[in-house]
Amino acid sequence: QVQLVESGGGLVQAGGSLKLSCAASGTIFSLTTMGWYRQAPGKQRELVANILSSGNTVYTGSVKGRFIISRDNARNTVYLQMNSLKPEDTAVYYCKAVVMGSISWGQGTQVTVSS
Repeated sequence: QVQLVESGGGLVQAGGSLKLSCAASGTIFSLTTMGWYRQAPGKQRELVANILSSGNTVYTGSVKGRFIISRDNARNTVYLQMNSLKPEDTAVYYCKAVVMGSISWGQGTQVTVSS
């Protein structure tokens, strides 16, 4: 069973930066597609960014040029560097792992951006 533990959330002013981390266990990490999603109050959970086992990345339009997803296979960890944060980035951020059709979610970490 895949376990995911997120960290790095917090409160930051608009224009600031945060870096989220998600440590995975119980999977062959190098073969796992990893992603970051977020859910704001009253809204559906949405994709922020994905990184495939190949290292290819996908971003949702609103974060392109501001956020960077990366992975360290030696540490079984995926990162989300968030720059130029906006109040509308406020949400609970979740880590997601997909391997051989099996999906796992982390518990989420709160990111709050003040104006």
